[in-house]
Amino acid sequence: MAGTAGTPGTPRVLRAMNDRAALDLLLEHGPLSRTRIGKLTGLSKPTASQLLARLEAAGLVLATGTTEGRPGPSAQLYEVNPAAGHAAGLDVTPQRILAAVADITGRTVGRHELPTPGRRTGTPVVRQVTDALDGAVKAAGLARDDIHRLVIGTPGAFDPTTGRLRYASHLPGWHSPTLLDELAAALPMPFEYENDVNLVALAEQRLGAARGHADFVLLWNQEGLGAALVLGGRLHRGWTGGAGEVGFLPVPGTPLVRQVTKANSGGYQELAGSQAVPRLARELGIEDVPAGPYTEAAAELVARAAEAGDDAHRRLLRTYATRLATGLASLVSVLDPELVVLSGASLTAGGEPLRALVQAELEELAASRPRLVVGGVREHPVLRGALESALATTRDEVFDTSR
Repeated sequence: MAGTAGTPGTPRVLRAMNDRAALDLLLEHGPLSRTRIGKLTGLSKPTASQLLARLEAAGLVLATGTTEGRPGPSAQLYEVNPAAGHAAGLDVTPQRILAAVADITGRTVGRHELPTPGRRTGTPVVRQVTDALDGAVKAAGLARDDIHRLVIGTPGAFDPTTGRLRYASHLPGWHSPTLLDELAAALPMPFEYENDVNLVALAEQRLGAARGHADFVLLWNQEGLGAALVLGGRLHRGWTGGAGEVGFLPVPGTPLVRQVTKANSGGYQELAGSQAVPRLARELGIEDVPAGPYTEAAAELVARAAEAGDDAHRRLLRTYATRLATGLASLVSVLDPELVVLSGASLTAGGEPLRALVQAELEELAASRPRLVVGGVREHPVLRGALESALATTRDEVFDTSR
């Protein structure tokens, strides 16, 4: 029987594969000439010309300028049409929802921050989500219907068996069993939800320190202490979505915490979470501990300790590194990852001095010895991961020319 349009190896499918390869190259390299696309894809000049004409007619690429400064005649350059599709991402915390819209190339074209002051707000969660999204859409000069897909990042995880948010009791209003259905009814585009630390790992895998790595652990320390596990190139979420909730991990050096979900904390969180850093600084005799939220105070103290030469700050950095390595030792002993990425303000603030200390301590405490690196995505990494996740699906849909 002759092959149909959807059968691998048929002309339509082969054309679609070549189209996608060319579009991915344009995303990676920026504007390219027909000749350059032909060389990178292995296509002949006539085939490359037909491909570009097809993509241009479909509104997926634009002719943009010509090559300059090279011998010979100038050549027409082509780029992905930024308006071919748009995706949105939300980063949800108890204090605010940060929303952004990106075009198909990944460029952020609109952003909006909606304060959500904890239990004092009377605005339903669905309204908060739509208001934050609408603010970013408006800032981008678009309408809701222009958004192909939305990804929402939250602390904790929605349990796939119940649809309820777990491991995030500090996020008021998000625990209704009907919330996901209510969001689906209110939003005109498909949406997905993902744990915030998992999204940071996705951002690092796509754009940052974990590019090219299929097995890694990302340790996050900011408002809370958590981890993301990437195994065989894919996120490992666990049966209830709770893989990586390492803040609840029992560790030496702290009393055994019971009823951890009610306390929304555990041994590792108490030992090495951001809230422990100001307390540790005072215990070590550091007097000028910053006031204000503990997340900012912890980051400032860690940054100062990484640069200061006095004994008290050096002890702070060493002790903090030991505490971090204590929990990491359990993770790497079980998972044996190739790489550990340190992310979140309370870790990245320590830079190379903190990374080196944690690496040395971990080599003393664990048999496997993964390489430690500091995360490379620093500006709103949860939001960036949400956008990257939404864009991946959007590109698959928009770039599919086999239909």
